Amino acid sequence: MAGRVAGKVAFITGAARGQGREHAVRLAEEGADIIGVDICEDIDNVGYPGPTEADLADTAALVEKAGRRAATAKVDVRDYEALRAAVDRAVSELGAIDIVVANAGISGDPAPAAQLKPAAWQTMLDINLTGVWHTVRAALPHMTNGGGSIILVSSMLGLRGGGYMAHYASAKHAVVGLMNSLANELAPQWIRVNSIHPGNIRTPMIDNDHFRHTLRPDLKDPTMDDLAPVLGNFHMLPEPFIEPRAVSDAVLFLASDEARYITGATLPIDAGACAKF
Repeated sequence: MAGRVAGKVAFITGAARGQGREHAVRLAEEGADIIGVDICEDIDNVGYPGPTEADLADTAALVEKAGRRAATAKVDVRDYEALRAAVDRAVSELGAIDIVVANAGISGDPAPAAQLKPAAWQTMLDINLTGVWHTVRAALPHMTNGGGSIILVSSMLGLRGGGYMAHYASAKHAVVGLMNSLANELAPQWIRVNSIHPGNIRTPMIDNDHFRHTLRPDLKDPTMDDLAPVLGNFHMLPEPFIEPRAVSDAVLFLASDEARYITGATLPIDAGACAKF
C-alpha cells in the first residue's frame, strides 16, 4: 500500500535528533525521501550539548532503513547562503521539495525578562525565528510540483505566555505571524502553511543535565521523574511528557493530502496546555 506521502521529498531542519529525527523517520515510513540538515555542534548561549554529525548520520541511516533516500548536510539555519547551497545540492539529488518542516530550534535558560542577557535574546531570535524564515526562503524556489505543505514548528509558548521565557515565547509567537503571512502569500500556488505547537516533548531539549538542574536546583542529581510534577502543571491531560512520535503524527497529517484544505492554522499538540485555565 502506498504511503500517505509516497514519492514526495521533505526538507527538515534540526534533523539530527529529537523531534527532527522523529519527523524524518515518520515521513520516510510513509514514503517520503528526506533532506535533513542540522548544525551538528554546540551553540553559544545554550546550556545543553548540541547534536553531532554522528547523530545526523544516524538519522540518515534510519531513513534508509525505512526504504527511502536521505541527503544530509551540516549547516546552521542562521547562515542563509550555506543553507541555500545545501538545499540546492540535495534537490539536485532527490528532486523538487514537496514538504518543509522548519523544526530547528533551541530552548533557553529561564530568567526574568529584564535579566535576560542580550546575547541570549539575540541567539534565540536568530535561530527560532530568522532560521525559520531562512528555511522557507531556501526551499520555496524548489517547490515546483504544483503545491506543497510547509509546517513551521512553534510551541505551546507560541500561543500563550510563559513566565521567565520571554525570549523563547517571543520568537515562537512571531513564528505564528510568519506562518499567517506565508499562508496568505502562497495559497494561490496551492502551498499550504501551518504551524504546530508542541507541549513538553521528551527530547534532548529538556532531557539534559542543565535543564534538570535549572528546574530542580534543590536536588543534587535530578531525574526526569523529578521534573514531572513541575512540567506536568503546564498540561491539562495528566501526562507531564509527550513522546516525539505524537508530534510527528501531526506533521504527517499536515503534510498529507488529508489536510489539503488546511492552511493558516495553528495546531497544538500540547495535552491541552494552551486551553488550560
